[in-house]
Formats: sequence, structure tokens, C-alpha cells
Amino acid sequence: MPIALWALAVGAFGIGTTEFVIMGLLPQVGADLDVSLSSAGLLVTGYALGVTLGAPPVSIITSGLPRKTLLLSLMVIFTVGNLACALAPNYAALMAARVLTSLAHGAFFGVGSVVATSLVRPDKQASAIALMFTGLTLANVLGVPFGTWLGQAWGWRATFWAVTAVGLAALAAIAAWVPASRGQHQGNLRGELRALVRPQVLLGFATTVLGFGGVFTAFTYIAPLLTELSGLPSSAVSPILLLFGAGLVIGNTYGGKLADRRLMLTLVGSLALLATVLALFAFTVHIKVAAVVTVAVLGAAAFATVPPLQMRVLEQASGAPNLASAFNIAAFNLGNAAGAWLGGITIDHGPGLGATPLAAAAVTVGGLLVALYSWGLDRRAHRAAAAMC
Repeated sequence: MPIALWALAVGAFGIGTTEFVIMGLLPQVGADLDVSLSSAGLLVTGYALGVTLGAPPVSIITSGLPRKTLLLSLMVIFTVGNLACALAPNYAALMAARVLTSLAHGAFFGVGSVVATSLVRPDKQASAIALMFTGLTLANVLGVPFGTWLGQAWGWRATFWAVTAVGLAALAAIAAWVPASRGQHQGNLRGELRALVRPQVLLGFATTVLGFGGVFTAFTYIAPLLTELSGLPSSAVSPILLLFGAGLVIGNTYGGKLADRRLMLTLVGSLALLATVLALFAFTVHIKVAAVVTVAVLGAAAFATVPPLQMRVLEQASGAPNLASAFNIAAFNLGNAAGAWLGGITIDHGPGLGATPLAAAAVTVGGLLVALYSWGLDRRAHRAAAAMC
């Protein structure tokens, strides 16, 4: 694989770390800035909304830029945003800095996916996307635990100083290794916008929202699931999340390799596997060892869907991929937010905490049904084309 993909992975590592590391530092942030824990928690929500709502307009505004220039510009925003977080004098300034940082997130993964596929042969494109997203998975395995430890030991600002350094490293790597002569923007905004309303692209977005939304319906509440239902001590949650992270890396890698061979079969198969694992978790969560094993498998099943989900949208938005790719990243985050909300509703107004894995499975089954319908349209179109020959 080209070294340029590793430059993109460094950027993905920094973005993934800054998105999730704040969750482990909320008590320190709240105490330092004199706000409640729930108010500190809104720093997570603000970032997620920035990603979901910011990716499409940022992509539209920057549509005239060459892709390498755009990637560098986004990493500048990311680095400045994290520097502003480290220097934030109060809660409002930190929230503004988090939202600023989030604006780089969706557009980076969107245009990064397009650049990644432009650097390799067609039969390696899903693997190229997977390699870039490896940075995101490693952020969960290494970046977030290290960032949390650093923040707890040296103060939460130290974590953002460290992520700022990662941003500078990514900026240098992209400048040095991503070729300017490949993956240039086509400059056809009207074509990009038309691509968004193609039926198969819209079905791709729906598959992403539902298919991946099921993950966060359960995973958002993984700590209480493990401590209250599995009976594990709170000290065991972090090591178990490391297993989940290892599963992410494995699933992401093999999901990309399989998607290169049979895209739709991999997409449907990975969604079916994810729904099955989530449903089984409703039963295994009551058995300690089985719960730990299921969480690791859940990580693999969850991220096995990512390369085929992103590749499906890129494939159907051929000729105008940038905006469609950014919208699909927004769809991932919309699914995350909606899944977390549905899990909360299930706990507060439904059957309770133990039912969240079943609710999650039902959401992912919805994504599976959309994918099957989309695949059926593909096969119908191919049969019609063959009949005309």
C-alpha cells in the first residue's frame, strides 16, 4: 500500500483520539472549569453535532480546492482547534474550540476516502479505505487510553497539547507523502449535489445510519451493561474496551479485504453478523466470560461494516464522490447519536438496560433490510441490461 495512506491514517488517529478521549476526562474538565458533569458531557454532544451538521457545508464550501490542499487545510483547522482546547480559559471557549475541531472531522474522512481509493487499483480500494480507518481504530486502542492516562496524571489540557502534536505530525506527513498529482478535485459541485439524490446513494446513507446506529444503541451503555448485568468490577471495563478496540482493528482490516472481492456480499454478511452478535449479547451479558468474548467479537463485527458501507456510497456516487462521501461520514455520526438516544429511551421508558442489545440488533436489522433491497435493485438492473443485449 502507498505510504500516503499511512499519512491519512495518522490524521485519522488524531481525529479519533480527540473525539473520544474527552469522555474519560469529563470529571477533570468539570472540576477545572467549574461546571457540572452533565454540562461537561455536552462537550461530547457538541462535537458530534459539529461533525454531523458541519461535514456537508464544509465540503460544499471547499469544493473548489484540490484534494491535497483541502486535506492540509482540514488538518490546520484540526490542529488549531485542539490548541484552542488546550488554552481554553472557560467552558464556553472550550465548547467553541471543540465545535471548531469537529468541522474538520467529517470532511477529512470524506475526502480522505476519495483520495485513498485514487491511490490504488480498483480491486484494492476498500482495503485502502480500511487502512485509513485503521488510524481511527488505533485511536480507540492506543490514543484514547493513553490520552486519558495523560489527562488524569498531568491535567486534561496536557491531553489536548499531545493531540495538537499529533495534528502537526499528520500535517507534515500529508504534505510530504500525499501526491498532489493524484486525487484532484473535479470541481463539479452541481454533479456532486445531483449524486446525493440518486436512489442507490440515498439507500447507502440509510444503510449507514441504521446499520452502524445499532452499535451505539448498546455500546453507549457498555459500562453499566458490564458492571450491573455482567457483575464485573468497574476496573475491568477499560481492559475489556481494549479487547473491543482490538476487535475493531481486526474487523476493519478483514472487512476491507473481503469488500474488495465481493462488496455487497460483504456488506450484507457483516450487517447480518453484527445484528446476530448484538442479539446474542442480550443473553451473554449475564455471563462474565461470555460477555467479555462477545464485546471483543462485537468490535470486529462493528468495524467490518465500515469499509463496505463507505465503499458502497463511493461506488454509487461515481464521478461525484466528495460530497457523497462526506455525507456518509455525517450519516455514521447521525447513526451514533440516534443509537445513543434510542438506547436511553429503552432504559428510561422501555424494558430497561438489559434490552438495549436487542434494540440495537433491531436497528441493525433495519440497515440489513435496506442493504438487501438495494442489492436487489442492483441485480434487477443487471438482468434488465443483460436482456437488452
